[in-house]
Amino acid sequence: MSVGAEELLAPLDEQQRRAATSLLGPVCILAGAGTGKTRAITHRIAYGVATGVYPPNRVLALTFTSRAAGELRARLRMLGTGAVPARTFHAAALSQLGYFWPQVVGGQMPALVPGKARLIAHAADGLHLRLDTAALRDLAAEVEWRKVSKLSVEQWAARAGASTASGHPARPLPPRVTIEQAADLMQRYEDLKDERRQLDFEDVLLAAAGMIAVEERVAQQVREQYRFFVVDEYQDVNPLQHDLLALWLGDRDDVCVVGDASQTIYSFTGATSDYLLRFGAEHPQAPVLRLESNYRSTGAIVETANRLVRGRAGALDLRAVGERGLAPVVTEHASDVAEASAVAAAVVDEIVRGTAPSDIAVLFRVNAQSAGLEAALARAGVSTRTIGAKAFFDRPEVQHAMSTLHAQANLVDPATPLFQSVSDMLRVVGWTHEAPAGPSVEREKWENLDAIMSLVDSAPAGTTLRQFVDDLRDRQQVQHAPAVAAVTLATLHSAKGLEWPSVHLVGLSEGLVPISYATTPEAVDEERRLLYVGVTRARTSLRMSWAARSGGSGASRRPSRFLADLG
Repeated sequence: MSVGAEELLAPLDEQQRRAATSLLGPVCILAGAGTGKTRAITHRIAYGVATGVYPPNRVLALTFTSRAAGELRARLRMLGTGAVPARTFHAAALSQLGYFWPQVVGGQMPALVPGKARLIAHAADGLHLRLDTAALRDLAAEVEWRKVSKLSVEQWAARAGASTASGHPARPLPPRVTIEQAADLMQRYEDLKDERRQLDFEDVLLAAAGMIAVEERVAQQVREQYRFFVVDEYQDVNPLQHDLLALWLGDRDDVCVVGDASQTIYSFTGATSDYLLRFGAEHPQAPVLRLESNYRSTGAIVETANRLVRGRAGALDLRAVGERGLAPVVTEHASDVAEASAVAAAVVDEIVRGTAPSDIAVLFRVNAQSAGLEAALARAGVSTRTIGAKAFFDRPEVQHAMSTLHAQANLVDPATPLFQSVSDMLRVVGWTHEAPAGPSVEREKWENLDAIMSLVDSAPAGTTLRQFVDDLRDRQQVQHAPAVAAVTLATLHSAKGLEWPSVHLVGLSEGLVPISYATTPEAVDEERRLLYVGVTRARTSLRMSWAARSGGSGASRRPSRFLADLG
């Protein structure tokens, strides 16, 4: 070992040290944002190896994204325990399935479906259903939710048919697709997979779990291979992953789970914090340890985060280790355009005062909000990079809209008001005055088109359609200019796991945060947690803002109900 056991404990605080030295039996670590969670679990694994408790090749560290698994591997290598594997649930299951399939079933393992949407399109053709790309993607997501929730097609249909208090179906579907059609499509999709001898990613988990449950020799080999488990981000586990973990463990209990219920923001994919919060009941002998010393953010930011989730299930009481710092600022603006301009001006001021552009992030709820922000920052001469989604002008519906606008730019009477010209053209490609109900790709597509409508507000009086289209082209070129130092633009979902010294949270109004289709108490709580994730991304500076009027639709707004809890 290049690092001694006591050396591994030296940089840890008291809470982290207790977590790192609790090596055997079930252990639950509730780790708040910025509390050194990754440090604690990697030092725990390294300490277990250094003291001889863990054979490196019998430990399996599990997480939910390839990026997070890569970070765990890098940290473990630095601590001298690079032989310990760190994988996603899917990667671990796929490895086991590839090894055991020839022995149990015979022959090569079936190929993986390269993408659900294409196969669902083939299934739709067989049922004489005409579906656009957005609908195919929404149905692919629903197939995934059904399978990780361990529901048959019939059970899914019954669940989808149930109504919430708002009167909307419990499971959103694309427009003009009935529950019966969706169920038929799901079954046809499964039949096509079988005919083509293919598996999707959820099948990988299901097949691995099935082999371990049914084949005793498979179960024995898997359990001999891995004796000690560490599961990061346990608040994101879904029912299928929970069951697979139980099968990997068998009758043993050497599992350490780590998570933060206040950062559960993927319920729409089937993730649930219930398993984290019930871990103590599931394993009565397990110590429940807490990491609550926040090393990331100033005291004022930590207090803001605490107020947001205080009294909620599983909420931790974070304590800032550093200085108090400046209180977060909340500002109101007349419109989305005014808000974007104000954010751009504030960013320029930060850069002039010495903050590196890469130390600044602007976070928002939906991808479509990036358009106005990209434009405002470009006008201010600030380079940007967008994470978590395609750049605005690269999105298919935006490119379609721009092509349509360009084709008509010279045909429209220059005296026609710009709002009328743009709205007429965008209706051709799918924009409507009212947004589609529910979270979906269709909704996201609408929001991107509505973002183009919002750019009409910032156009000078008397702008013609031709001039508007030329301005869009210019903005597109600015977006693609090479940027070495750039301000980050990101959705709140894609910002999880990241941090910046300075964070701007924009669009904190009703209808955006919480999003308009969050109509149940559970959905609103998830929106609250999403804002909590945004707040806890900031180290030293946090600015929050909202606009009293939207762009394309011109509707008036109220401030987010969550802001009342931050005052």
